[in-house]
Amino acid sequence: GKHWTVNEVRALIRIWSDKNIQQQLEGTVRNKRIFEQVAARLQKCGIDRDWKQCRTKYKNLKHEYKSVKSAQDSGSTSKSMKFFHELDAILGHSTMEQASKSDNDESERPPEWTEAKSEKDSIG
Repeated sequence: GKHWTVNEVRALIRIWSDKNIQQQLEGTVRNKRIFEQVAARLQKCGIDRDWKQCRTKYKNLKHEYKSVKSAQDSGSTSKSMKFFHELDAILGHSTMEQASKSDNDESERPPEWTEAKSEKDSIG
């Protein structure tokens, strides 16, 4: 198919960052219907892509993001991609969020703080 322009990818990511769409994508493998919605929303922005193109682009972006992310985690800065920050906003938290599913992250303290504190108290 024809190349995705920057604006098209932006629009795709914007739709993908919709919490609703994210939850649907996380919750299912057979996601043709979701990508049909995505394609319909792109159409409203004047972007003519079918659901297959949307799904392929989504998969490619996700794959690219993951490889950049793991390169960064291993200390390499040579790998980068155009929409990393936008994707990181969507995907960067997904592993954590699945575990906690909470909306008030600010109030959560890492467990080691509370443990360390109670240990000190018990030595007393």
